[in-house]
Amino acid sequence: MWLKMFKESFLFAVNSVSVNKLRTFLSLFGITIGIVSIISVFTVFDWMENGIKTSIESLGDNTIYVAKWPWTPDPDIKWWDMMRWPAPSTDDYEAILKKSPSAQAVCFTVGSGETIKYRSNAVIERYIMAATHDFEKVRSFEIEKGRYFTESESASGKPVAILGIEMAKKLFNDVNPLGKEITIAGYKAEVIGVFKKEGKGGISDSGMDETLLVPVNFSRKFINFRNPFLDSNVMIRGNEGASVEQLSDEITMILRSARKINPGEVSNFSINQASQITKTLEPVFKGINIAGWIIGGFSILVGGFGIANIMFVSVRERTSIIGIQMALGAKRRYILLQFLIESMLLSIAGGILGLIIVFLGTLLVNYFYGLDMFLTTGNIALAITISGTIGIIAGFAPASAAAKMNPVEAIGYTF
Repeated sequence: MWLKMFKESFLFAVNSVSVNKLRTFLSLFGITIGIVSIISVFTVFDWMENGIKTSIESLGDNTIYVAKWPWTPDPDIKWWDMMRWPAPSTDDYEAILKKSPSAQAVCFTVGSGETIKYRSNAVIERYIMAATHDFEKVRSFEIEKGRYFTESESASGKPVAILGIEMAKKLFNDVNPLGKEITIAGYKAEVIGVFKKEGKGGISDSGMDETLLVPVNFSRKFINFRNPFLDSNVMIRGNEGASVEQLSDEITMILRSARKINPGEVSNFSINQASQITKTLEPVFKGINIAGWIIGGFSILVGGFGIANIMFVSVRERTSIIGIQMALGAKRRYILLQFLIESMLLSIAGGILGLIIVFLGTLLVNYFYGLDMFLTTGNIALAITISGTIGIIAGFAPASAAAKMNPVEAIGYTF
């Protein structure tokens, strides 16, 4: 009986849609826009969350970063005071390396914008990262072609480089870059590796894709390590079992001692960790989430009224049929469920149309911007659930009106 009732309701819904295409489309448009608004926001959230998690994994959840500037604002310290702070130096790196029992690996990094050339191809003011040998132990990455630096290459400052995948494409096009000689700020270097593509999103826009990595001792030729505005960091990965808080306190004490900071004086360096970024982004995400629900909620509300309008018209058009059904023994709950199912199916149709639009949108975004954005099963289920619920709510009043009709009066009704 339930299958038969569902089939009849579905056929009635299809007939209503086919007879009144424009009216149905305009009525369902609100549901469609609402689903597009809500699911688009959640799809972007999922992409950002996945990107942030991937970035944090690459940065290390038990890794801290010593830098001149904090990753999140500190209301107790003025920016003009921080301007006078010295950038992390190789002396800081050496002090931590020698005195930190909780550190599993310590790496000094420094960056600079330089021009990189290969024959007639050039990328201007592109980010060059120089790192000590333990960079591979602190920051997770994969090398698609070639290899990482050897310890002797890092120690001696041999002119070798590893390219990000996007930089390799710009310099070499389809040519294999391994073994080729490039020029960095006028100094020649051999390409020994290419990083695997990390993609855009998360904390960093494109990870290592647009970066070139060289040994620190080689970078001394074109980077001024005495520059007070040097873009440098000391990255420290903690031992297994050592908490980030314990590691942070230990590094703070080591650096305050190394820099001869008196008790009571403010530290002239910042200790950063990946969790700071997620905490900073949480209120932003919540705000966008609320905005998405508000915008989508208004659209769905309008769509709900549209569904109710369709159902009231459908009830009036089929009043005589309802009377005949009741005269032949159809119970009131059968009539009620018949119209509720029809309303729900119409609303779900609007939701599915919204999902199709979001899906096509993700394909276009991925194609033009190279992002890894996709519709999740959870978001699809959410869209169907919201649509079905709105359909039931919007269709209840007209369905109830149909179920309460007097069979005799209904049979004689003329629309």
